[in-house]
Amino acid sequence: MLNKTYPYYLANVAVAANTDLEVTDKFSGEVATRVAMADAAAIDKAIGYAVDAMPAMRAFPPFKRQAVLEHCVKRFRERYDELALALCIEAGKPINDSKGEVTRLIDTFKVAAEESVRIDGEIINLEISPRAKGYHGYVKRVPIGPCSFISPFNFPLNLTAHKVAPAIAAGVPFVLKPASRTPVGALIMGEILAETDLPKGAFSILPAHRDGADLFTTDERFKLLSFTGSPAVGWELKKKAGKKKVILELGGNAAAIVDGDQGGKLDYVVDRLAFGAFYQSGQSCIGVQRILVHAKIYDALREKLIAKTKSLIMGDPKDEKTFVGPMISESESNRLAGWMESAVQAGAKIVAGGKVDGAMFEATLLEGVKRDTDLYRKEAFGPVAILERFDDFDAALATVNDSDFGLQAGVFTDSLAHAHRAWDLLDVGGVVINDVPSFRVDNMPYGGVKDSGLGREGVRYAIEDMTEMRLMVMRETW
Repeated sequence: MLNKTYPYYLANVAVAANTDLEVTDKFSGEVATRVAMADAAAIDKAIGYAVDAMPAMRAFPPFKRQAVLEHCVKRFRERYDELALALCIEAGKPINDSKGEVTRLIDTFKVAAEESVRIDGEIINLEISPRAKGYHGYVKRVPIGPCSFISPFNFPLNLTAHKVAPAIAAGVPFVLKPASRTPVGALIMGEILAETDLPKGAFSILPAHRDGADLFTTDERFKLLSFTGSPAVGWELKKKAGKKKVILELGGNAAAIVDGDQGGKLDYVVDRLAFGAFYQSGQSCIGVQRILVHAKIYDALREKLIAKTKSLIMGDPKDEKTFVGPMISESESNRLAGWMESAVQAGAKIVAGGKVDGAMFEATLLEGVKRDTDLYRKEAFGPVAILERFDDFDAALATVNDSDFGLQAGVFTDSLAHAHRAWDLLDVGGVVINDVPSFRVDNMPYGGVKDSGLGREGVRYAIEDMTEMRLMVMRETW
């Protein structure tokens, strides 16, 4: 069960301003809790507090930043079950996936705690010509300034952690807008941060309707905007962001290539493909949407993947046996069902699944999907995957690249040459060899190209974005 109500956090302090935001149990559809919503005045105050906090945050030493992050790790562990259940209820995420996300939340803060005390600079040899004799260069990294964060509904703990934890490590104050459908995890995070001795104004966590939250994007007091969400929204925010640095983690229609040498490993490959395509109802920007299989093993893999897809249990996400829970809303389910029906009318065949009931969308596998359909070209963001065969590895790489997106791709192959060729030629942010593109570890550089975004997350890489290089040149004698 969730608390009856949750406050928002303004300048480190809980504020029970109202109970205007209803958060539903995504399986039952019933109201699970109510959350305080911030208006434009509260957001403006939060930004002002963040600006005022900059001197104190600059002076907040690395060992204290580390202590804050370590406190969070300790408290997340103590509240593990509470965080997992909240996630299960507000996001409809199966409980086993919810527990996994809490583990990743902890991992991300642990990595940030380690990185907080090794934000180093460098010494530059400036004596590259006689005129620079006796000059020395020194570079350090300094906090960029107040940051604006907007986080999504699908990983409301971990993707929020990938903004909050590096910010604390880097010493930047921030104002966070969690997704209105799934704000509870971020507010519990705020409750834990409020237990620390972060300077006043170091953080604000403010649920707000999208149409009332323009300040998160347009206010020039922010020096960085980090947004994770849909491409349509992300690129529009970039247009409005002005002079600030913008980091965008957007969508994808990730592909997995299964090379012809994988015949003896089909059980492993099928298990990973089913996981990548259907975990948390396919609502992952690196979920497996397109599966390209060499003709030599296509029929055998197809048969096994159909059986595996049909075996996945759909139901109440609180049941540990459930693998596929509800999508985030009935409207999202209806949108995907419409894309699926259009693909079928264009000649595709559903070979597993296909049933839809409200927000419950059965794990579904299709083949023969035309490449000009929405289901193929756009981000499905639901439990649907497309099977297709190939004969030539280079042609398969070209097919993967024939996309507006470029987040991650997976390649199952025993050929080192093919692995390196994929790494060289795939126009994506990351290539995962012998696993699905859905694989992510929280210290690796993560992000995409094309419509999949700008910049990289992964704690150390986020810290680099949240800090700037400052050069000092010293003349030895004068």
